[in-house]
Amino acid sequence: MNVQTPQRIALVTGGSRGIGAAIARRLARDGFAVGINYASSAAQADALAEEIRLAGGRAVAVRADVSAADDVRAMFGQVEAELGRVDVLVNSAGILEIKPLAETSDDLFERTFAINTRGTFNTLREAAARLADGGAIVNVSSTTVALNLPGYAVYIASKAAVESLTQVFAKELRGRRITVNAVAPGPVATELFMKGKSPELIEHYAKMPPLERLGQPDDISGVVSFLAGPDAGWVNGQVLRANGGLA
Repeated sequence: MNVQTPQRIALVTGGSRGIGAAIARRLARDGFAVGINYASSAAQADALAEEIRLAGGRAVAVRADVSAADDVRAMFGQVEAELGRVDVLVNSAGILEIKPLAETSDDLFERTFAINTRGTFNTLREAAARLADGGAIVNVSSTTVALNLPGYAVYIASKAAVESLTQVFAKELRGRRITVNAVAPGPVATELFMKGKSPELIEHYAKMPPLERLGQPDDISGVVSFLAGPDAGWVNGQVLRANGGLA
């Protein structure tokens, strides 16, 4: 008698566009039911959920500001109600604005840490109580942490904190069989990366890795797929720098 394995559930924050959308699509192809979190891109999140459903998968778009703990609790609750208990959490929500440290406003500092760091903290704290045993958490950091690029001070600080949270949380979940890892992309051809950069600067970044190209969202979603799947069952508390050899 064939016993059907229950479908696993993934929740992807910042899943409506860019790297997050590529991750949601890849996990859906891997057989996950997917909760697609968004903050303001409702139309894009709904369209992606519909795309996954039309391809035979299960998906739901869920609005939440990850920097707000109440929103995060409600987000988990909605995904549980509509899809089932979450097995995999991917923290892809993030903002990036390049400014020299001396020119960084209080508002930019607060917004960057609110989304990139507090948002990750909020979802990890909620996942401690609600993620299924045997699951996986993948946080999205950045290779800029290893490069210390001028203009990225506050962004790097926010992502360095994410890497520390990753490594500590992996140890705190001892006994749950939950892996906690981070992927740190290099320059990836997304709207977030391209915004405000000249063609010359984009070309400069594309030539920096030995592979001499910008990453694509699918380059990162493939790494997340690995970290969320059974082949990465012995990888825990690690930061995987997916950057074409840049650092």
